[in-house]
Amino acid sequence: MTLHYRALPDLTGVDLGSLPPTDEKSVWEQPITEPSARGATKSSSASSSLALPRVSAGYARIGKRLLDIVLASTALLLASPVLLLASLAIWFESGNPFYTQERLGMNGRRFRMFKLRSMVRGADQKLAECLERDPAMRAEWEHTQKLKCDPRITPLGSLLRKTSMDELPQIFNVLKGDMSLVGPRPMLPEQLSRYRSPQAYLSVRPGITGLWQVTSRNEDSFDLRAIMDLRYAQRLSFMTDVKIMTATFGVVWHATGY
Repeated sequence: MTLHYRALPDLTGVDLGSLPPTDEKSVWEQPITEPSARGATKSSSASSSLALPRVSAGYARIGKRLLDIVLASTALLLASPVLLLASLAIWFESGNPFYTQERLGMNGRRFRMFKLRSMVRGADQKLAECLERDPAMRAEWEHTQKLKCDPRITPLGSLLRKTSMDELPQIFNVLKGDMSLVGPRPMLPEQLSRYRSPQAYLSVRPGITGLWQVTSRNEDSFDLRAIMDLRYAQRLSFMTDVKIMTATFGVVWHATGY
């Protein structure tokens, strides 16, 4: 069955077009609908759409970075008290409050992504053990690369994830230039092989929030996440970023994370 983006929560107002079917053949072989300069749409093959002219435009090259620096600096000042309190709470609950993990950035450059620790110590080993003994959990992980009932998450970590407060340290990644406020969700290096064509992801900085996070967060396949990254790169603009950042407040308010 062919799904359509309009079946997803429309929080941004970004024209996403229809979602190619993922169960018949590669989504990257499907015709992709792109917006034209006059607001109409046109269909093109995946090879031509992946030229991605907007990622080399003035806003993507200069304006987006300037916006990141200004807004991230402001956010750091405003969020510092919350970050400090959350760090102290984690410290009293289970020790070191911070966690870093290697992720893939723009042009394939690897960086350490900062987070508030929401999982038990030795989380990677615990995940491997759980997936080994639970076929249903393994199937869920293979499909979405996430677990709705993740046994590694601490009680405080569950609250941090629901409110997205565990992402606050990524403001430092934005200021360093590893990430952007808006972009694809940072992926693990080993997930690159799951992206059928990673040009859209690698052509921009990954973001704290993004199109996937405010439309189909946690609810759909990893393939859909890759398609959302492509749609974002195709529609990258100042107004697209503003719409996504505005929609993010509603997502955080409704505590949809896990």
